[in-house]
Amino acid sequence: MSDAHTNWLRYGHAAKVAAAGRRVIMPDLRGHGASERPHDAAAYPPDILAVDGEALVAHLGLTDYDLGGYSLGARTTMRMLARGHVPAPGRVVFAGMGLEGLLDTQRRAGHFRDILENLGSFERGSPKWMVEAFLKTTKGDPQALLGILDTFVDTPRAAIEAVTQPVLVLAGEEDDDNGSHAELAALLPDATLVETPGGHMSCVIKPELGDALADFLR
Repeated sequence: MSDAHTNWLRYGHAAKVAAAGRRVIMPDLRGHGASERPHDAAAYPPDILAVDGEALVAHLGLTDYDLGGYSLGARTTMRMLARGHVPAPGRVVFAGMGLEGLLDTQRRAGHFRDILENLGSFERGSPKWMVEAFLKTTKGDPQALLGILDTFVDTPRAAIEAVTQPVLVLAGEEDDDNGSHAELAALLPDATLVETPGGHMSCVIKPELGDALADFLR
């Protein structure tokens, strides 16, 4: 439900990476932010977010680059790596992601499907009410986001183990929304696990997230 402004620009994380000497490219995923939000089911085939990422890498002619994302962005990063259709990035960031969120995408998809199909029915202050409130702040399109859920593809354990690049596994210390980030880091051959204050939604607003990202990419 998020976008580049909300996750990376608003709280200064991208600026910290740029200050470390890096060019920061922050696409809004299909159905999100300033990108198109089609309602036609044909616009949401399996793995289309990875296909879009591959098209962007090709369009920009990237060969020496790092690749990463937060939550759905991390899942999209893993799918791009597993598909192998672009030049391999030098380093990888899986933020806001645990092992279960890559191996079994349908639990998380079901959670969001329930929210998007039952908007306005949740008890004020409940976890699902908080997600709906976030949807309103990002002006998300429920129909487009339901289409996004149909694009999720599970990644086999062997494909995760095959990621040989240095990887930053970055997550809030209270975040278990996508399963265990510690288990994800343990499975990867060359991973650094960094836990920052907060949960899945709250850690994004804290400076430690951007500090860890910039330190890894510097």
